[in-house]
Amino acid sequence: MADKKKKKMPPQAQEYQAFQSKREVKRPLLQNCLKAFLVGGFICFIGQIISTIYIYYFDFTEQTVGNPTVATLIFITMLLTGFGIYDRIGQYSGAGSAVPVTGFGNAVISAAIEHRTEGFVLGVGGNMFKLAGAVILFGVFSAFVIALIKTILIQWGGL
Repeated sequence: MADKKKKKMPPQAQEYQAFQSKREVKRPLLQNCLKAFLVGGFICFIGQIISTIYIYYFDFTEQTVGNPTVATLIFITMLLTGFGIYDRIGQYSGAGSAVPVTGFGNAVISAAIEHRTEGFVLGVGGNMFKLAGAVILFGVFSAFVIALIKTILIQWGGL
């Protein structure tokens, strides 16, 4: 096994690294995690309220309420993104607003807004799913693989 020797840095590079480490802004990691947790939790709380409203007022069941709730959250996110509010929420909370399904809605509508000057077909239609397209593709593919595995296990009597 060959030992790789670390290259010795020139004195100027060492001085610069020391200078840089003194001036580097320390990120408030715990504060950022707490913001992300609280905002993401609040988004999920709003989703739970929407689910409860759909169950009690629109005759959905716990098994059928998921899709309309997700669609409503994405619609609300798209409205907030269009008015520039969701971007401020994202700057404040970081991953707290990007991880829930609302992050998907924000990614889709942001790309559409950014390319609207190029027209509806080539601009909005062609660029709307640039970022979210990969998420959709791998989500659908993963669901297919899991369904295939489940089907094989059921056929073999495993489930």
